[in-house]
Amino acid sequence: MSRSEQISPLAARIRPTSLVDVLGQDHLLGPGKPMRRMIETGRLRSMILWGPPGVGKTTVALLLAQEVDAPFHRLSAVSSGIKDVREIIAEGKARAEDGQHLVLFLDEIHRFNKAQQDALLPAVEEGWITLIGATTENPSFEVIRPLLSRCWVFTLNPLDSTALDALVDRAFAMEPRLGGIEIENREFLKHLSGGDGRKLLAGLELSLDLLEQGETLITDQHLRTGFSSRQFYDKAGEAHYDIISAFIKSMRGSDPDGALFWLARMLEGGEDPLYIARRMIILASEDIGNADPYAITLATNVFLAVERIGMPEGRIILAQGVTYLATALKSNASYRAIDLATRDARQHPHLFPPLYIRNAPTGLMKSLGYGKGYRYAHNYQDGFVEQNYLPEELLGHVYYHPTEYGREGKIAERLKELWPERYKKAEK
Repeated sequence: MSRSEQISPLAARIRPTSLVDVLGQDHLLGPGKPMRRMIETGRLRSMILWGPPGVGKTTVALLLAQEVDAPFHRLSAVSSGIKDVREIIAEGKARAEDGQHLVLFLDEIHRFNKAQQDALLPAVEEGWITLIGATTENPSFEVIRPLLSRCWVFTLNPLDSTALDALVDRAFAMEPRLGGIEIENREFLKHLSGGDGRKLLAGLELSLDLLEQGETLITDQHLRTGFSSRQFYDKAGEAHYDIISAFIKSMRGSDPDGALFWLARMLEGGEDPLYIARRMIILASEDIGNADPYAITLATNVFLAVERIGMPEGRIILAQGVTYLATALKSNASYRAIDLATRDARQHPHLFPPLYIRNAPTGLMKSLGYGKGYRYAHNYQDGFVEQNYLPEELLGHVYYHPTEYGREGKIAERLKELWPERYKKAEK
């Protein structure tokens, strides 16, 4: 083993050298499956590989290029820019004129902004390069539509228990340091990995380093220490979901300090700031609503500002939004209202509007009574006239129950004035 191999991570040392050795992605690489068919026909197409960390996106891209004997260039959207992309496109165009294909693997493609992704379009359209983009984020939201329409999207799955077992067996077969070593609880090792093969191997390697001279058993305590020492924040794993949950619940609970800590925790872990901003917009509507209608405006502006300014200054904008949302008056009345209305909509899919509030664009529809008897609210005092807007079967149903907090308290008073009978019944 060379010195470079000795110091490289275990995951790199035992990386598959053939597609048949890739674990956990048989739905793409098995007989008759899409990627397998590409290799058999020799026609590698541009694609987006979407999946959580540590499931083989980079390995699959490298091996696909290897299978079709195509030059392989790898860029990371975190550290590369338009200049790097254009240089590879120029090489790809020159090779295409000689009948050759070049593969550009763009890791974390979601990190490229719209203009950067636009620059890829002509090369993909003309076939100067075969683009393989990798992302942990939903391509529908993070990849521009014109580029998405030119690429196949393949979803890679987290490694299941069988695949993780095979990965551990491979590590023991290929890593000399594991000779004579045993694991006290392999199931615990797999649990700690969260379906991430790279995380499993890194944790296993760190646990191995913890063994004293002469020790041959990796215990649960070794594994706990080995995994926790990595200070790992997984954007698609348990840490991601637990911390975003704590962040949202801190704002919902009107605790700006808790919310700020979890915001900082996510940013320090490399979380996408726009993902955080999107969740803030949802909270502004779900948990604040009409108690403070300005909250959703502010949250939306936070998203737009972070999108334009970027990091690290974007953290200041996020912090301002977080402190406002956390300290705002709260109401989930709008959220509860749409759930109640949705329940009725699902139970009564056959119901249609009363004839007098239906549209009547043709003479036939007018003759059938469409729009007849409709009272135009602006023709009446205060711009209001009492008439029914629900189907007859749902008359009297109340979905929106405004709270007494902030602006929503005034909304509640107005609705009781406009619809006194309806809200009297609703309060009983």
